[in-house]
Amino acid sequence: MKLNLRRPMVFFDLETTGTNISTDRIVEISVVKIMPDGSMDGGTPKTKRINPEMPIPAEATAVHHITDEDVKDCPTFRQYAKSLRAYLEGCDFCGFNSNRFDLPMLAEEFMRAGVDVDFFKKAKYVDVQNIFHKKEERTLVAAYRFYCGKELEAAHSADADTMATYEVLCSQLDKYSDLENSVDFLSEFSSRGKTADFAGRIAFDEKGEEVFTFGKYKGQSVEAIFRKEPSYYDWIMNGDFPNYTKKIFTEIKLRLK
Repeated sequence: MKLNLRRPMVFFDLETTGTNISTDRIVEISVVKIMPDGSMDGGTPKTKRINPEMPIPAEATAVHHITDEDVKDCPTFRQYAKSLRAYLEGCDFCGFNSNRFDLPMLAEEFMRAGVDVDFFKKAKYVDVQNIFHKKEERTLVAAYRFYCGKELEAAHSADADTMATYEVLCSQLDKYSDLENSVDFLSEFSSRGKTADFAGRIAFDEKGEEVFTFGKYKGQSVEAIFRKEPSYYDWIMNGDFPNYTKKIFTEIKLRLK
């Protein structure tokens, strides 16, 4: 089924040094931009290796097969960030487990590079894994087999996973009649609750107010806690939280003045 798009949609996948959004880095990124008319910008995925400026752990290499030697002469994310931002601006986004990992990781890399990430706030996000888990409970390899009837060769390479994600979403729309071919619907359906930050540390309650999703104040109003215990904000700023999460906490803190 052809996707019903009002804006370009970027399908993307990251390979990284690990799974810690705050401390790990991107080593490869692949993007496929699908235009509203259904055409693929450039005709093929755009894949780029990134020098993470840190050693790639052996356990990460075992997954994506990218070594320190492979990326030693590649550009850093900082060198690539501005052109990537220009390419992504004005798009919606889709990935596999992207709401929990790829988007927070990408936003964190942009912030480390000093590149503004507010353009993300205007986008819709579709997570194929969440749709899949709500319907079938599988991995991307199994999803590709189940929906597309094909084996995913070169799994855990960014370009293969990116193209598989695009094909899976189109097949999901063909298979499930209750899935509307609308980015607004798919974004809502594939979300796991509305959060203020990409890492999901700040959620919105039924009144639309920000609440903590962690720690001793889980479920309580961020504003109320910051008023009652200002030192908790300082603890967060000094803690191992993603920079974008700290940015949102700071915006809330500034509202109190």
